[in-house]
Amino acid sequence: MELIATREAYGKTLVELVENKDVVVLDADLAGATKTDMFKKACPERFFDMGIAEGDMMGTAAGLAASGKIPFASTFAIFAAGRGFEQIRNSICYPKLNVKVAATHAGVTVGEDGGSHQAIEDISLMRSIPGMVVLNPADAVEARAMVLAAAEYNGPMYLRFGRAAAPVIHDDSYKFELGKGEVLKEGKDVSIIATGIMVAKALEAAEVLKADGIDAEVINIGTIKPLDNELVVASAKKTGKVVTAEEHSIIGGLGSAVCEVLSEECPVKVTRIGVKDQFGQSGTPDALLKHYGLTVEDIVKACK
Repeated sequence: MELIATREAYGKTLVELVENKDVVVLDADLAGATKTDMFKKACPERFFDMGIAEGDMMGTAAGLAASGKIPFASTFAIFAAGRGFEQIRNSICYPKLNVKVAATHAGVTVGEDGGSHQAIEDISLMRSIPGMVVLNPADAVEARAMVLAAAEYNGPMYLRFGRAAAPVIHDDSYKFELGKGEVLKEGKDVSIIATGIMVAKALEAAEVLKADGIDAEVINIGTIKPLDNELVVASAKKTGKVVTAEEHSIIGGLGSAVCEVLSEECPVKVTRIGVKDQFGQSGTPDALLKHYGLTVEDIVKACK
């Protein structure tokens, strides 16, 4: 499979949005890393470097949205969801302003930057805010589709992108629909519900399980909030067993969202794969994924 970082797709798609005169881009002194420098080169008059002041950037984005613009406010996920939380909650979501918080370098695959820079709580924080839409693409193709959809959607939105290159699992025919999950492989024995980079691993796991006579259903959840409750419940009813997989804490992320729905509508056994109430640490992306139990083998083991 071709490998492309979702942050790379984010930067390239922003350039496609240059023709939309309402789109503006803000960054917090990280344009080279978040890839917003691509938009800066293409349209410098609508790019604003706010410096290392994430709260100020979110407040400025709110003001721009109140003036009719469509701001994409970009920084690392740990700073967007962490430092910018109060302004996102009170200045963006409370008045329901049309701001897109674009957070890159999410999860443990930030790698050697270590636990201080590895956001594994950001989905939990963002989905807890009333009215916030939370998106997490599986690959570069879905990332592009989500950014284009974000520009059309009127309201606050959190988009989560990764630093490391990830397998491209979709082709150019892919159509993203906000709030809808995607069945990548139908199955009858167990449901693997994954998001982000774990989707490609879920597909690999399904192939391994197939060789052992286990028919796994694989679902990509690109929209964490609002969750596709109907699809989640339907799959759980069919298989009776669910494994969730995410590059995020098991507390408050996709696994929690799925359990919340199933506990009310279809109580079944659920095993959550994710970071288990720990901080990240320095290491290569692959070593960290193995250390925290986020591999194909871990998904296979959970399903069995």
